[in-house]
Amino acid sequence: MKKKLILLHFLLFITFLIQAQNYTISGHITDAKNGETLISSSIYDVITRKGAVSNTYGFYSLTLPKGEVEVEYTYVGFGTQRRIFKLTKDTVINIKLIESIELKEVTVMGNRKEIGVKGSQMSAIEIPISMIKSVPTLFGEADIIKALQLLPGVKAGTEGSAGFYVRGGGPDENLFLLDGVPVYNVNHMGGFFSVFNPDAIKNVTLYKGSFPARFGGRLSSVLDIRMNDGNNKAIHGNVSVGIISSKFNVEGPLFSENTTFNISARRTYLDVLMQPIIKLAASYENSENQDVNLSAGYYFYDMNAKISHKFSDKDRLYLSAYMGDDAIYANMRQKYEDYENSTQESRFKLNWDWGNIITALRWNHIINNKLFMNATATYTRYRFNMDIGQINTETIKNPASKTDMSTTIGYRSGIQDFGPKVDFDYAPNPNHDIKFGASYTHHTFRPGVSVAQYKFENDTSIQKMDTTIGDQNVLSHETALYFEDNINIGSYVKANFGLHYSTFFVQDEFYNSLQPRIGLRVLLTDKLSLKAGYASMSQYIHLLSNNTISLPTDLWVPVTKRIEPMKSHQYSGGIFYNLLNIVDLTLEGYYKSMDNLIEYKDGASFLGSSTGWEDKVSMGRGWAYGLEFLAQKSIGKTTGWIGYTWAKSERLSDREGQDLNNGEVFPAKYDRRHDLSLVVSHKFNKKIDVSGTWVYSTGNAGTLGMQNYFAYPIPGNDYLYGGSIPYINKRNNYRFPDYHRLDLSVNFHKQKKYGVRTWNISVYNAYNQMNPFLIYTSSKSDHNISNDTYTYRKILSKLTLFPIIPSVSYSYKF
Repeated sequence: MKKKLILLHFLLFITFLIQAQNYTISGHITDAKNGETLISSSIYDVITRKGAVSNTYGFYSLTLPKGEVEVEYTYVGFGTQRRIFKLTKDTVINIKLIESIELKEVTVMGNRKEIGVKGSQMSAIEIPISMIKSVPTLFGEADIIKALQLLPGVKAGTEGSAGFYVRGGGPDENLFLLDGVPVYNVNHMGGFFSVFNPDAIKNVTLYKGSFPARFGGRLSSVLDIRMNDGNNKAIHGNVSVGIISSKFNVEGPLFSENTTFNISARRTYLDVLMQPIIKLAASYENSENQDVNLSAGYYFYDMNAKISHKFSDKDRLYLSAYMGDDAIYANMRQKYEDYENSTQESRFKLNWDWGNIITALRWNHIINNKLFMNATATYTRYRFNMDIGQINTETIKNPASKTDMSTTIGYRSGIQDFGPKVDFDYAPNPNHDIKFGASYTHHTFRPGVSVAQYKFENDTSIQKMDTTIGDQNVLSHETALYFEDNINIGSYVKANFGLHYSTFFVQDEFYNSLQPRIGLRVLLTDKLSLKAGYASMSQYIHLLSNNTISLPTDLWVPVTKRIEPMKSHQYSGGIFYNLLNIVDLTLEGYYKSMDNLIEYKDGASFLGSSTGWEDKVSMGRGWAYGLEFLAQKSIGKTTGWIGYTWAKSERLSDREGQDLNNGEVFPAKYDRRHDLSLVVSHKFNKKIDVSGTWVYSTGNAGTLGMQNYFAYPIPGNDYLYGGSIPYINKRNNYRFPDYHRLDLSVNFHKQKKYGVRTWNISVYNAYNQMNPFLIYTSSKSDHNISNDTYTYRKILSKLTLFPIIPSVSYSYKF
């Protein structure tokens, strides 16, 4: 009898296990039109009310109880697909979503499953490329960075530049990732354009706080940019011609749908257009016995390429690359002939170029239906080269002789990284979404190296000199481990817990940091939630710069024994509300403390060499806090957003021997109290759409000497000399005038036989507001006519770079 009872209990237990058995639905979600993976698509079972989100590579995994399921696959702008079936085993379902005809006029900021009302992530936003391309910009050049500058919490630098300052942080505190690879120089033309070509980009996500544990290495923000994989159905592309640049994009399958490519390129051509003017100016210097030939210019170019291959449903390989350069060049030949006996010729040459090379080789592998792996080998390099040379030649006819003298000065700097990393996505059940991984980076810092060469040669002798001055390359090793879990705690609470551990080894010095990350969401209703977050961050590299705009001479340097890693702690909280499924409203507040920030000491400057830089900077701390409001309409013919930021950012350097501003608190350079932006796009019909942006901000902080005093020279000191010297009582003691600007754009589309033609007309600074690029002191004279005397007084003058600038471009999409 006892044995029968045991057997009965065993059978009941087995029956319970069978009834409670779970199975997993997994697969990839792609765009049916072109095969592109859809990031952050929503997968939701109506019966169990459980769901999941596709990862960066379109893979999803959802584990559900055995039995009837009704799974909905959705992505904003695409029609919903539904699968109703009886789940009796692990099932692979690859979904191809079709763009919805009813929603073709929708322009949205991502799927928002994880960053909207119901997600645990806050202080993050996704922007589709279609919205970025519609934002009016300088010279009509669509620019990712400029579009992001219009969001709350992000501040632009100087007028027209691609400066990027997030929640009180500096320009070196942002991690820019292109297909997961860091980009060290993100600017063209001194910061007026960014290196990211929108034609090559699929997805853009900006994190301003509450950072997921998989990111690290910077204090203030992470900009995660993903490139297009390529259309696997047919060859498509577009060509665009504008005032200062032209670009093209081509994508399609190679041999079969399993292999795709995507290639984009862009180049400016102002240097070509200016050559006739430059040559004409040089011709005015020509005379009967003098011949002058001059060519000079500036240009930049970008090239993006990506090849993807699908071996099977479980294995995919991606190879992506970026290469871009800026170049300034000048060549001048001046020849002077003396009719009596000699000819003199002088040749001047300048080659100045800087740029990035980035590559990533990635392998996606589905280990099982719950575990996804992505292994990546990365390489990134930023380099700066400048060479200036002059050759003077004198030829004497009688007696015959020739003398050559050449001088060349060069400068080299840069940084180079390579290393492997591996990331895992693990979905054990619908209540847990786990990510973990590891990475290693080998850094080679190439500090400023100056090269000088001299050669003198005549008929009887040769003299040479070749000198190199500068530091040796600095090698360092950085590692990182992370773990994070997105957890559903009941129906109303969701949390993200993570840890990021990093190490940095340089010049026999070892640093390490354990950085906890926490995100929490409480769902009050289906349309309203409260969120809170905390993130600890560490940064092991610094950018040496004393310029108000980004210049190629800015130099990346690692931490040292004397200069410790920068650290930050950021706390944030917010309210998220969805109004009638039409408008998303968010209100966020944050407080961020920062330690070991570096600032140049009073009177110190950086001239492109890392030698002795530790003695020129002071270490201090800072804090920033503010409120950010965003109202965003994503559906309908009229879309856009209103963003407002109230913020404050301050610094304090009061360590012994390193005090700045007399050890008192001073505002950060880009401390601005108010920022307001309005972005609107409207589609009248298939042929015409318009867009406009209006921005307003209070002025940046700057340092100006309001008084001058006369100083006598100190004998024997070459650095302290006499004359009129400005007196500066405090750092960042002046506030620039308020800034505001209106930009407008209109597109005219027409369907042609083989594609769509588009004319774009844009106006930058439509009402010609003369915003200052630079404020400086100058003198003005007043003439007294009665006694014919002049009096002089000091005034503040401004330099404006960009008045009203119209532009036009033509594009053809096939």
